[in-house]
Amino acid sequence: MKIGVLAVQGAVSEHIVILKKCGVEGVPVKRKEDFSALDALIIPGGESTTMGRLVKKFNLDKKIIKMAQEGKPVYGTCAGMVLMAAEIEGEHPHLKLIDICVLRNAFGRQNESFETDLTVSLWGDKPFRGVFIRSPIVVRAGPSVEILSFFEDKIAAVRQGNLLATSFHPELTEDERFHRLLIDAAGKTLKKVKHN
Repeated sequence: MKIGVLAVQGAVSEHIVILKKCGVEGVPVKRKEDFSALDALIIPGGESTTMGRLVKKFNLDKKIIKMAQEGKPVYGTCAGMVLMAAEIEGEHPHLKLIDICVLRNAFGRQNESFETDLTVSLWGDKPFRGVFIRSPIVVRAGPSVEILSFFEDKIAAVRQGNLLATSFHPELTEDERFHRLLIDAAGKTLKKVKHN
């Protein structure tokens, strides 16, 4: 299994390290050609405006949208969530993949970053350590969006079919559960393809 990590800007190596720990190949994705043979894609944290501009400049946006439309899993963390959102408060959206509206930098500047234990509906009473760095929040989620976690009363993790997004950074923890969720989804997609 091969999982790409969008490498135009942002925290790429951390995702590749955690994917390796999970026993799958993680590869940086910088060009259109890098999308061939990918089973899933991670859009990492970084600066969402810069990332959005570079994704368009190198014509990667169409490749990402095509992947999502084909049913391959796409996972956005922090800025990745912003790129995947159908709406961004006060700004033009980028990929318009998930039916959510987000507010960028909802928790303030980098020096206001924090960590906290989160309850994630998929894992019951086993908390997940959320690392929030200039993170967005979801201010609206469409009816087909599954809300996986809140921070206080703010939506911090969502899933819509093969699409997953978190406002926090799981790659900055030792906890592999969100990455394994992506890997499991990619495995199910592969089985469907082989079945057909």
